[in-house]
Amino acid sequence: MLGLLSLTCCLSILGPVAYFIGNSSLNRIRASGGTLGGEGLAKAGRILGIIGTVFLVLFVIVVILRVFTTMTTSVSTSG
Repeated sequence: MLGLLSLTCCLSILGPVAYFIGNSSLNRIRASGGTLGGEGLAKAGRILGIIGTVFLVLFVIVVILRVFTTMTTSVSTSG
C-alpha cells in the first residue's frame, strides 16, 4: 500500500518506507515456515518501494540541478 501511494501521490517520499516494511514483512513470512501468507504482496511492496525510491532520488537530483542552473544564470546575467 505504501509503495503504491509513493508512486501516485506522495512524490515518492514513502518509497524507502515501503521498501523497508516490505523487506521486513518478507523476512517474517519466510521465517514463519509457511504459517504466514502474503509473500507476493510483500514482494510487490518491496518492488514498488524500490521504484519510489529511485523516483525520489531522481527528483532530488533534478531539483538540485535546477537550483544550481538558476543560480549560475542569475549570477551571469546580473554581473
